[in-house]
Amino acid sequence: MNQSKLDLGLDTPDMEITLACGEQPQARLETFGAAALSDAELLALVLQSGLATGKLMDLAQRLVAEAGSIAGLASWHTTDFLRWKGIGKAKGQMLVAMIEIGRRLAHPPRIEAPMMNRPELVAEYFAPIVHGLEIEKFWVLCLNRKNRLKRMVEITSGTATSSLAHPREVFRCAIREGATGVVCVHNHPSGDPAPSAADVQVTRQLRDAARTVDIELLDHVIVGRAGADPRGRGFSSFREAGVL
Repeated sequence: MNQSKLDLGLDTPDMEITLACGEQPQARLETFGAAALSDAELLALVLQSGLATGKLMDLAQRLVAEAGSIAGLASWHTTDFLRWKGIGKAKGQMLVAMIEIGRRLAHPPRIEAPMMNRPELVAEYFAPIVHGLEIEKFWVLCLNRKNRLKRMVEITSGTATSSLAHPREVFRCAIREGATGVVCVHNHPSGDPAPSAADVQVTRQLRDAARTVDIELLDHVIVGRAGADPRGRGFSSFREAGVL
């Protein structure tokens, strides 16, 4: 049997192990490509922490089972990974970094600036951005005269219960970018996009401030998840609700 000697010393740099090629996710990757690998095999390739293949696959399978799916790992922090024997601090940080890279790759730059004149377009744009977030964030989308995105600016990153922004910060950024209109967006980590009393209050403040600086507030959209929304939409629009 052919043997492949791999130095898997990521968390244990001095450890070398010998594995049978036929048992390795690496061999399957080389033969069939990444698309042929299971979630656990993909995760095992990332983990490669000096464990024998059997134990490595067992760890990967238990992680996927604990998270519910590989997508469920998107909300994990370094400390969540460190609870598992075989994952050190460096590996935990690398996993979190790779998850964030994946989140950003799911939202690549576009050749043409996206249109942001309807709440469903805003919600679609933000779906990969808010996926797995456990805190509320508030963004302002600075738009040109054709309602295409000039720049997206994160205004606040709060706790699970508060992330609302002051109108001064919102319109300072809009003026700096030369925006003719803005759309404000924030997420609800619970997934239910129903607006709170605080959401309504800040939207009214933003509406009044927009009139003062003569920059149109096209909408304030709350992004959640369709599965947690009683209406099945996954977002709420203050424009549609008649507040703006």
